[in-house]
Parts: sequence; C-alpha cells; structure tokens
Amino acid sequence: MHRSRLAGFIIDCKTDDLEAAADFWSAALGYDRARETEEDKYVPLTTPDGEPYIEVQKVSHASRVHLDIESDDVESEVQRLEELGAKRVDSVRTWVIMEAPDGQRFCVIRRGHKYFDDTANSWD
Repeated sequence: MHRSRLAGFIIDCKTDDLEAAADFWSAALGYDRARETEEDKYVPLTTPDGEPYIEVQKVSHASRVHLDIESDDVESEVQRLEELGAKRVDSVRTWVIMEAPDGQRFCVIRRGHKYFDDTANSWD
C-alpha cells in the first residue's frame, strides 16, 4: 500500500513582483527566504525541520493558497483521491494538479520533491 502525507503549502500570487510578494510572506510568517528556483516562479521559505515547506509562487490565475500532498506512489494516490470525489485537472512534470469536490485545488507530488528534505521528515 502506498503512503501519503501533507508536504507543504504554496502561496499562489498573481503578481508582477514576486520578490515583493516573497518579502511580504517571509515577514508575515517569520520565515527567512531561501533561494529562488531556476524558473524564477518560486521562492521557498525556510521552515524548521519537521514542518511542511512553504513556497511563494508567481501564477497567472487568481491568488490563493494550495497544499501539496506527498506520496510514494503519485498515481495510486491520485486514483484514491478520485474515488473520494476529487478530479484530475492537469499533470506537470512529476506532479498532478487535482480539484477537491468543493473546488479547492491541490497537488499530489512524488516523495522526495526537491523542496522536501526526507532526512528531516521521516514517514514514521
């Protein structure tokens, strides 16, 4: 049987100034900014070991917060969530964008996602 858990929160910002958005959320949440990714679309915040990660992301849709569910078997987790009433919206690289029955968007990501430190966050 596969295993899944909350991995992190993504703060989707419809903005032309990702730097300012990241500065705001860094100060608001009390977490330092980490490095930016190569795509210049994400700014990770540095969360303590054992806590979910938080990223500020530049998007073209309305601003919102979404969560990531981490799984050691993405497809099995997507199928399980579809059985619960969620629907698959899109696939991007190694993750799947889903929508809950109430319309909330979230992602199912593979275990070991580059912003998730498996050594600090064991499954047990």
